[in-house]
Amino acid sequence: MEDQSIVDLYWRRDPDSIRRTDEKYGNYCRTIVRNILPDGRDQEECVNDTWMKAWNAMPDQRPSLLGPFLGKIARNLAFNRWRAGHAEKRGGGELPLILEELAECISPDDTSRTVETAELEEAVNRFLRALPERDCNVFLRRFWFSEPAADIARRYGMKEATVRTSLFRSRAKLRNFLEKEDLL
Repeated sequence: MEDQSIVDLYWRRDPDSIRRTDEKYGNYCRTIVRNILPDGRDQEECVNDTWMKAWNAMPDQRPSLLGPFLGKIARNLAFNRWRAGHAEKRGGGELPLILEELAECISPDDTSRTVETAELEEAVNRFLRALPERDCNVFLRRFWFSEPAADIARRYGMKEATVRTSLFRSRAKLRNFLEKEDLL
C-alpha cells in the first residue's frame, strides 16, 4: 500500500491504518528501536507507542514521507525510554558508546538541549549532504540507526577498523564544521 493511502486511512481514523503501517514499516521501526533498546519487551512497547503517537499526530500533521516520520517517532521514543533508565538497568547496548562518541562533537552537558534545536539539526543536515555518500551512510547507520560498527562493516563490505576510522574522521569534520558555524 502506498504511503499516501496509509496516511489517508489515518485521517479517516480507520483502525486498519495501524495494521497497514505495521506491515509496511514494522521491520524498519523495529530495527531502529532494537539498536537502541536491548530488551525485547521494551522494543515492542516502543513500536506500539510509535503507532499510537502516529495515530494521535495524523489529524494535525500530514507527513509527505511516512517512513522518516515513523522512524523519527520510534527513535525519539526509544531514546526517551533509554534515558528513563530502563535499558541501562538491563545491560545498555550500543547507546552509551554512541553518546560517548558524539560527546567529542557536542558537549555532553548540553547534548540533549543542543541536539533538539532546529539550528543544530539544519547544520548537521548540511554537513551530511557535503560528505561522500559512503561516509554519510556509515555516519547515519551509526548515529541515526545506532548500528554496531561490526554490522556496518558487514553491510558495506568494509573492515570494522575502516568503519571506526571513517566515523572518527567524520566526527572530527563535524566538530570543525559546528565550530565554524558557531554552534560549539
